[in-house]
Amino acid sequence: MSSEGSNAGDRRVVTTGDGYERVDDESDAPTGADAPADADTDADGLGRAGWVLVAVVVIAFLVVPGIIYLRPTAPGELGFRFLAAMLVLPFFPAVLLGVTAVWSLAAGGE
Repeated sequence: MSSEGSNAGDRRVVTTGDGYERVDDESDAPTGADAPADADTDADGLGRAGWVLVAVVVIAFLVVPGIIYLRPTAPGELGFRFLAAMLVLPFFPAVLLGVTAVWSLAAGGE
């Protein structure tokens, strides 16, 4: 067994502009202009796109069904028939969720 394999848990990989570079400790880490652009961001954080996606999921799965549950007559008051309302009302959060998921995927890749 080589010493490199036994120290594998102590090593970390950082992203550089042209590929990957193995770094053994903090003193060898690239700093300043050599550091990756996202080095100061939290790797476990969701970012703006992730939090927007979380908000849309909450709206789609809690707010809209809650409104339908608490005010089932609201679509009828707006002039929709029952069958049309029960088909269209879930469609809007689904489209919003799909569009936001695609946007968050595209924004997260930058």
